[in-house]
Amino acid sequence: MSVANEVCEVVERHESAAPPRPAELPWSMIESRPGWRFVDLAELWQFRELLGFLIWRDVKVRYKQTILGAAWAILQPLAQMAVFSVFFGRMVELPTEGVPYPLFAFAGLLAWNFFGNSIGKAGNSMVGNQSLISKVYFPRLFLPASAIGVGLVDFAIAFVMLLILMLYYGVGLSLSLLLTPLMILGLAAASLGVGALLAALTVAYRDFRYVVPFMVQLWMFATPSIYMDARVVGPRWQWLLPLNPAYGLILNFRHAALGEALDWYSLSVSLAVTLVLLLVGCLYFRRVERTLADII
Repeated sequence: MSVANEVCEVVERHESAAPPRPAELPWSMIESRPGWRFVDLAELWQFRELLGFLIWRDVKVRYKQTILGAAWAILQPLAQMAVFSVFFGRMVELPTEGVPYPLFAFAGLLAWNFFGNSIGKAGNSMVGNQSLISKVYFPRLFLPASAIGVGLVDFAIAFVMLLILMLYYGVGLSLSLLLTPLMILGLAAASLGVGALLAALTVAYRDFRYVVPFMVQLWMFATPSIYMDARVVGPRWQWLLPLNPAYGLILNFRHAALGEALDWYSLSVSLAVTLVLLLVGCLYFRRVERTLADII
């Protein structure tokens, strides 16, 4: 059975669960309204089972016919940690305020990989599921959202490795570790906003399929995933860098995970920018959603 047929069955189950239409009532056709509108939260809740199915489908496809399976979620940040530890930890000797550089880099790369990979996969989610889009109706926002859900699964697996490294380097677990879900929730919201915007743009302009990987690479070096904070680039840019939502969220994720004091200014600014990106991305996606199936 194909994936599209399975999705059709899930959608049909939701429709069959609805109360039957009385015979005396006339039929009516409901069409999407043009203009700027936010997402239909009631519709998203109605089809919530479908979102879980799409996430599970992508997880199975990602690790199908692989020898190591989900271990790849750990190997990617570990390999990056080893490379950056040689070049930046030993050669350049970037400041880490007493934290061993391998642990410092792994914590930042763990959060960044979730953010960067989620944006890349969400941006191509519509084009990669064009046969599904043209066959059955469902909330299209679930496609970029499912890409972020897969990233959360990988993050949860790799987060266990972070705890092991903390024990290995003698960094104790603190209560601030409980704040890390807030940072990940913020990164997920920023990924959804940017990913939904890029997903809609990629359908209309296929050039974005080549722009997004390059953009993500540049974005990484504007984010403190492998260096400490704005002091590395100088005081002139300290007020500007939190406008990058990944900056404040990843910086404070590492601080919370390693038991350090949070930078409340960068966190608050990055969270505010995240809300704006989420609003803009979802508004634009909803505006062009009704035409996506026609031009994809």
